[in-house]
Amino acid sequence: MNTINEYYQKIHTILDQIVQTQAEQIEKAAQIVADTVAQDGIIYTFGTGHSHIIAEDVAYRAGGLAPVDAILEPSLTGHHKVIQSEYMERVEGMAEVILNYYEVSAKDCLIIISNSGRNAAPIEMAEGAHQRGISTIAVTSLAHSQGTNSRHSSGKKLYQIADIVIDNHCPKGDALLQLEGLAVPTGAGSGIAGLFILQSIMVQAVQNLLSRGITPPVFMSGNLDESDVYNRAILNHYKGRIKIW
Repeated sequence: MNTINEYYQKIHTILDQIVQTQAEQIEKAAQIVADTVAQDGIIYTFGTGHSHIIAEDVAYRAGGLAPVDAILEPSLTGHHKVIQSEYMERVEGMAEVILNYYEVSAKDCLIIISNSGRNAAPIEMAEGAHQRGISTIAVTSLAHSQGTNSRHSSGKKLYQIADIVIDNHCPKGDALLQLEGLAVPTGAGSGIAGLFILQSIMVQAVQNLLSRGITPPVFMSGNLDESDVYNRAILNHYKGRIKIW
């Protein structure tokens, strides 16, 4: 088996495990998302480091729900200073500032993506959301989180705080392949697993809304000729409430 096929098989196994073991949790998360849309709330997504890519993937895109606001704090994403962001996500107190800035309310929900679930920013985002009566959904690796110590002063980890926990089934350390001649594993899995989980939550939420007789506000691809008028009508409803735009 060549390396590409070996990586494919590892990813395939992870996705199968997610479908087989996390379907109920994904459905519960989708119910929260559908409830949020139905009550005219905002679905906030948050991740630090590479996890912010997963958070961003469901915001303002073709086929996606309109009221999704990806919280992309520059000091935590690693867009410009990757190593700095690695340290900043361990700093306590960041989440309170972020939550206050976004003015999250009890009719909103928050999806937090953190493979390790051990750093201060995602932990305090979940804690702060709870204090505000906001439902929280965590996407994390239980193997990694349960296999490492918390870096937060409370000693807690993300999976111990969130209302709904979805296991991405990635191993401790994330990388999937151990290649001969290389001391450390390669081929990360949490990005693909996280993208699949979040898109699964969203499509199920769309179906849930349709089942309730509610037409979900879903974006059309901006590269279709008729999209500007269609999407503008949707955006006008959320104008001023979604800060990413």
